[in-house]
Amino acid sequence: MFLVGGAVRDMTSGSPVRDLDVVVQGNALKLKKDIEKVKGEIAGEWEAGQALFVRFPGGVRMEIGSTLSVTYPKPGKPVAKPATILDDLRRRDFTANAMALSLNDGSYGLLMDPLNGVADIENRELRLVSNYGFIEDPVRMIRAARFMARLGWQMDAKTQERYETGKKEGYISAMDGFHRGYETEEIFHEEDPLRVLRKLEAEGWMKHLFPALASAKANVAELERLRESQMQLQMQGIQPEAAAANFPFLTAKMAPKDVAALKKSFPRQGFVAEIAALEGEAKAFAAEFSGKAAATPSQAWKLLHSAKPESILWVAHTSKNAGVQAKFKSFFTEWAQAKQKIPYVLMQEMRIVPDLPGYNELLDKLFFELMDGKLATPEEMKAYLEPYSPPAPPPPVHLRRPRMAKKDAKPPKSRKKAVAVVEGEAGDLAAVAAAGEGKVLAAAGEKAGRGAAAAKAAPAAVKAAVPVKAAALAKGKVVLKAPAKKTAPAKKSAAKKVPAKVAAKKAPVKPVKKAAPAKKVPAKKAAPAKKAAPKKAPVKVAAKKAPAKAAPVKKAVKKSAPVKKAAKPAAKKKR
Repeated sequence: MFLVGGAVRDMTSGSPVRDLDVVVQGNALKLKKDIEKVKGEIAGEWEAGQALFVRFPGGVRMEIGSTLSVTYPKPGKPVAKPATILDDLRRRDFTANAMALSLNDGSYGLLMDPLNGVADIENRELRLVSNYGFIEDPVRMIRAARFMARLGWQMDAKTQERYETGKKEGYISAMDGFHRGYETEEIFHEEDPLRVLRKLEAEGWMKHLFPALASAKANVAELERLRESQMQLQMQGIQPEAAAANFPFLTAKMAPKDVAALKKSFPRQGFVAEIAALEGEAKAFAAEFSGKAAATPSQAWKLLHSAKPESILWVAHTSKNAGVQAKFKSFFTEWAQAKQKIPYVLMQEMRIVPDLPGYNELLDKLFFELMDGKLATPEEMKAYLEPYSPPAPPPPVHLRRPRMAKKDAKPPKSRKKAVAVVEGEAGDLAAVAAAGEGKVLAAAGEKAGRGAAAAKAAPAAVKAAVPVKAAALAKGKVVLKAPAKKTAPAKKSAAKKVPAKVAAKKAPVKPVKKAAPAKKVPAKKAAPAKKAAPKKAPVKVAAKKAPAKAAPVKKAVKKSAPVKKAAKPAAKKKR
């Protein structure tokens, strides 16, 4: 099955699609029962061309035919045979109509254009598929004039030349009765039938179609008003087919017998039945529209969007009832503006978002409530939306790790180095105090050249001492300070002093493999040591990090003298 003809042309050119032409590979006449099952109404059929004319609910007109290859032994006498889709496209009238769109699984949407019709659509030109197109089927000349009037296109140079030749030679005399009635009916289905009728009159084709039908016998004013009503309905989403409504105005001044003969010539007698039923269907709709079923604006709106569009068009155009006309005026101007009052911001605040189930249904309810003049205040609006507001989501859960027990804080690097010096004092806190006063370690920094050597020798000399536990140091709060200045005496309540002997008992003496040699010198001078690490005793940095003042312990200095004894072997080695 393929979509062909004018529908593909209009889709490609961007024009409104008026009707659908579909072809199937096989005999389309055998699809009657299947069409009736889907509520399709058979409006007519063409046995020679194996085509059915169908009208589906919603005003959809469709022509369902077979893929054929056609030959013309005589002008206007086609002989059709089953063929493929490409052969079917090559037997058509103009290249712009010789395109197909696949509707089959596996190739759905594939565009077939064997004759480059897209180029002619871009150029807005009508070009014959065959050089003998007007001779074989002279109705194509009438069709060319109708397309030019509707689309505003022109024929290419060669097609125009053949067109003029056909008019002079009288090719149109070979046109058969089916095509004569078909082309006459197509005038009423045009969007602007009066313009097409005038074009066909100017080209001289109406005398070959139906001479009694002329633009002079039409009610021009009513046709223009009808088009305005149709456009207003289309703007509100109602799409009526105006062909049945056009008929009485185009034939307004014709004789009744000519009107009857015209209807009889139509190959689609379903169209004649629509014309006859239009008046009765319109009266039924008008009675319902003016009754209690459409008392409120929302009820009238729902009725307008559920009734038959052709009946609505006829009532809107012909009704003299003041109430009916007032409702149509409100429908065209006021009621639709209620959509602008829908509180989208408030709905967002109340968590009513498009993803919520039933969101579109809620919008329709709000639209009808606002149309009827309800929900005038924000409080009323909020109260109405409250049942539709979903509960607030729970707060996000932040998973926090359980707090672990704090580990013993590590002292800063500078404090570590200062404590290391104290731990190496052989358990003698008095020596540390003496160093704080500048009598042991800091005394070596008096001279610039020997300051570094004294700083290196001090930790090496005290490595043989017993290390003092961290707890004892914390209680004593013993910290070294700058070497040049004397420390102020600490208050009695600052910390308890730990005697050197007790500290020595608690912390056993560790054996020292190598003791840094030191020369026996007075308290102010310290023996320089070359191999001692310079980074272990940054006295100044330690003084900044630990500002606690150490109390002088003079008596402890007299009792402990391990430093002097350890200095003797160092002096011998140096010598």
